[in-house]
Amino acid sequence: MFDPKLIDDLAKRVQQGLPAGIPLLQEDLRKNLRSLLESALARMDLVTREEFEVQAAVLARTRAKLEQLEQRVDELETQAASSAPAED
Repeated sequence: MFDPKLIDDLAKRVQQGLPAGIPLLQEDLRKNLRSLLESALARMDLVTREEFEVQAAVLARTRAKLEQLEQRVDELETQAASSAPAED
């Protein structure tokens, strides 16, 4: 679901922000940080941009259809009101 290169890049950026130390410790930290990021991102309920765009288009079509139906209901109510016998 997530691009592993993006996660590696993010882990490297965090690692580079830390003070320089023993190279082995930094590498171990980078690996652990990468695992932590993968785990955290996997728990999040995220969608891809493509999935978001598809759902946004579906929502737009649904709203347009709803507006058409509301307008049609208004027309039918107007017709029903004008054809109903007047009460005295």
